[in-house]
Amino acid sequence: MSRFLNQQFCDIVPYTPGEQPQNMEYIKLNTNENPYAPSPQVSKVITTTEVDNLRLYSDPSVKKLITQIANLNNVENENVIVGNGSDEILAFAFLAFGGDKKMTFADITYGFYKVYAKLYGLKTNIIPLTEKLDINTDDYLTSGENIVIANPNAPTGKTISPEQIETVLKAHPNDIVLVDEAYVDFGGISVVPFIKKYDNLLVVQTFSKSRSLAGARLGFGIASKEIIQDLNKIKFSFNPYNINRLSMLAGQESIKDVKYFDQTIKEIISTRDYVSGELTTLGFTVLESSANFIFVKTDKIQGERYYKKLKEKGILVRWFDQDRIKDFVRVTVGSNPQMDVFIQKTKEILKEG
Repeated sequence: MSRFLNQQFCDIVPYTPGEQPQNMEYIKLNTNENPYAPSPQVSKVITTTEVDNLRLYSDPSVKKLITQIANLNNVENENVIVGNGSDEILAFAFLAFGGDKKMTFADITYGFYKVYAKLYGLKTNIIPLTEKLDINTDDYLTSGENIVIANPNAPTGKTISPEQIETVLKAHPNDIVLVDEAYVDFGGISVVPFIKKYDNLLVVQTFSKSRSLAGARLGFGIASKEIIQDLNKIKFSFNPYNINRLSMLAGQESIKDVKYFDQTIKEIISTRDYVSGELTTLGFTVLESSANFIFVKTDKIQGERYYKKLKEKGILVRWFDQDRIKDFVRVTVGSNPQMDVFIQKTKEILKEG
């Protein structure tokens, strides 16, 4: 680092993204990307005229896309904010609502929570998952702390019920409860309807996973009118034009194409269940997942070695160098042909010992 860096940032450990090889020689099962292309309608609206229009600034109000998101979720436009990926909404929320209050989240969860807290100099309360890697909501009932819950959680894929989240909401009437639903479309139950009952709830979702738009960088938050106003204050103080014109169009078309969305979600869930069954037969422990990935381990090979052996055979998965989960690897659910190769290579690895 240079001698000019602000001292408060010197000891920050940045978020580590999954490997993104440029040669595409690997089967990528490491970053929870959707194996299917975006809706075919997306490519139809990216016309020469729209490309020419890139000379113009995008709509800072993101009105058309916000209207579609609001209609999809049965809320008003004033209840929605769109971000450059859901990460940006999370960043805005940590900045807007952190202050002197602790940000409370699990020890094993999305890694950006800890990074944002450190970046903004926020106090944290890190709560361990149970021995079975579940979130015990009884541990999240201390008022005076903001709560952040990924549901389904990452990297475990496990989910908790809306009733459990409601218990947390009731315990924190004067605190923000942020529920990160990045993977909710793959089997979770959204708590978006609760925003009409609880003015302290912020739900964050993304277009990256279930709508195949990871490269477009689109995410959104749904909350009370007042919370959205707070987040917009941060947005317009940072980057009013945070969503580019082509991403807006892609998001709009992905929402319109309900049939394609339902079809690809169904296929991913079916493949997830198939691969979970195959790995269980091979002696793996597979956590029950409501996401587009599975978290697995086996006594037959250490997690790090399994990850490295798969990489040698052309398959990327995600391994986390954390004590409690270092025996696990996280495997994104790819297409059926990709997962057939993954199963075959896994069998080869187990035979090799």
